[in-house]
Amino acid sequence: MRDYTYERKVPTAAEREARKAFKEADVKVAMAEYERTQRAFHANHERLKAERLARDAEAARKLKT
Repeated sequence: MRDYTYERKVPTAAEREARKAFKEADVKVAMAEYERTQRAFHANHERLKAERLARDAEAARKLKT
């Protein structure tokens, strides 16, 4: 029968600092991507809203005449 015990390796100070730096960089990239996606979503939403309002105004104008 095998013994499946593992010893946990404690990271050195340099490894902890490196992990922290990479994590901060990953967070910045993720936030930039999120913000870019949000801006694109809102721009598209505003465009579609303007198109809908224009269609509604045109339909209302046609009903009057």
